[in-house]
Amino acid sequence: MSNLGKLNSILLVDDDEASNFLHSIFINKLDLDVEINSALNGQEALDFILGKGQSKLELPCMVMLDLRMPIMDGWQFMKSYEELVPKKIKEQITIVLVTISDNQEDKDRAVTNKFIADFSQKPLSDNTFKQLIQKHFSLATT
Repeated sequence: MSNLGKLNSILLVDDDEASNFLHSIFINKLDLDVEINSALNGQEALDFILGKGQSKLELPCMVMLDLRMPIMDGWQFMKSYEELVPKKIKEQITIVLVTISDNQEDKDRAVTNKFIADFSQKPLSDNTFKQLIQKHFSLATT
């Protein structure tokens, strides 16, 4: 689901803290005025989106979701997201599945999930982020 609205906040969901760190650097290199948050598994991401135990942090416009994680993986997150997140919130979030796997089954499953807007192969780069953001969000060009 792409919303083509303004990108205010990105949630990086990956159990690899180094990946989250690198991805936040790539996003910052694009010089966008966005809030970047991270979660180490699907449960943390779900809690973040639903606002459990959070202060008034901005709802993410874009979720970069890794597939392979402990506690709650990407597919388990998507099932819970579909069941628990209110429609009004889902309409505001663009989910991009990110994986190191080149498993065709994962790609097919992502394409058929109405809540997953895109699928991207790791490792990501600043150029990958730029392309994804341009594709799914309207950016004010300077």
